[in-house]
Amino acid sequence: MTGNSNALPPAFLLSLHMHHLHQFWIRVTSSLWFVPLSMVFGAIALAVLFIAMDQAVGSDWIMKESLVFGVGASGARGMLTAIAGSMMTVASLTFSLTIATLATMSSQYTSRLIRNFMRDRVNQFVLGYFVGLFAYCLVVLRTIRAGDEVAFVPPLAVMGGLLFALLSIGVLIYFIHHIAESIQVGVILRRVTNETMKAIDELFPAVVGESGAEGGAFPGLASVKIDANSEEFVDDKHRWHAVSSRRFGYVQSVDAKGLLEKAVEVGGLVRMSVDIGSFITPAGSLCEIAIASPPGDDLLGELRGTFSIGSARTVKQDAAFGIRQIVDIALRALSTGVNDTTTSVMCVEHLSVLLETLAAKSLPDRMRAEDGEVRIIASGRSFDVLTGLCLDQIRQSAPGNAAVMLALLRAIEAAGRQTSDHARRRTLSRHATLIATLTREMVTCSDDAGPVLTTANAIIDELDAA
Repeated sequence: MTGNSNALPPAFLLSLHMHHLHQFWIRVTSSLWFVPLSMVFGAIALAVLFIAMDQAVGSDWIMKESLVFGVGASGARGMLTAIAGSMMTVASLTFSLTIATLATMSSQYTSRLIRNFMRDRVNQFVLGYFVGLFAYCLVVLRTIRAGDEVAFVPPLAVMGGLLFALLSIGVLIYFIHHIAESIQVGVILRRVTNETMKAIDELFPAVVGESGAEGGAFPGLASVKIDANSEEFVDDKHRWHAVSSRRFGYVQSVDAKGLLEKAVEVGGLVRMSVDIGSFITPAGSLCEIAIASPPGDDLLGELRGTFSIGSARTVKQDAAFGIRQIVDIALRALSTGVNDTTTSVMCVEHLSVLLETLAAKSLPDRMRAEDGEVRIIASGRSFDVLTGLCLDQIRQSAPGNAAVMLALLRAIEAAGRQTSDHARRRTLSRHATLIATLTREMVTCSDDAGPVLTTANAIIDELDAA
């Protein structure tokens, strides 16, 4: 089968469209405008609905109840005008607080947290509530008539505006509480840790296709072993053909299911060249495909379509980015200008949770097969790489800080208890050895160095004994 296909299989098209739709939905819902704008349209629709109800039911019965509705056209106009004006004032205050919080988080912690704050549903809802109520009042105001005109005052719509305005007091108070809470480092770390754990749960237990081993069979070449790192594929008929990106940015996600279906359709083997979270240039290779004939433009475009590339990394499908955020907070806390040991220790404690989770996970094999035939050689960060990402930079930035060293050792110890894999335990033992060596060289006070070295030696003995 050649690389060109005039008619794409419905399964591949559906998978590709769903992947792009999912990525578009993530980008939209992560923005600060989508939820507020949706609430504005919802408020306008609600105002129209109330006005229609008032027209259908009539207003004589409710206008007689002064306790329920005791104002005429001028009073209704004045009340709605006051509500609309105050809502714009409060909305401006809300936007100002939001921008100030973003600036604080960026300078004090890391700019990579801004996207998380923008995705906060409470912030989006509060912004949408105040702006939506402003739009609601405008729509109702234009329907109130008196004087020489045919008198009309929509009592239900006006009462709705009043009730929403009263409710806005509670919304504002909760928003101020939420803002004050959301910039606390403990809350930030917990939120990032939870998102990263979700990414780990989605990535590592999920198997795309069947597992294949190094040396697995490839269709038509069952007697030849596959080398996942070879520059060329097995013989003169099947060679690797690179699929260039043609765009630059960060690889945000990969439609692994669609990639597998396309490899099966064209009878080829796909080797991924980039990890999720990697930066790619226009000429950079996203993946390589080994097929009997050179791939056509259609096939290359379809393969590119399985990769989502954006301007920033996201935690979705990218557990390393979540780790990166926590490490950045720790490094900022360890900097000379800040020197906040407590915050850095808190970061290590949350990284310990992620290390435990990673240590207990079964990382999927690189080889992916369908019906016993290897179709994808996947990329991905190993446990060794992810462990180094958690520990290396913090250890290097806190060579004389005994408290941070002890926290790192406790994280290693906790991860070691979650795995019996010899390779992983050797990785953890190596990091404990590095901490012990650095402590001997940099911590001059024996009272500070003693507990660190004692803990390190005990952990190394425990890890090496298994």
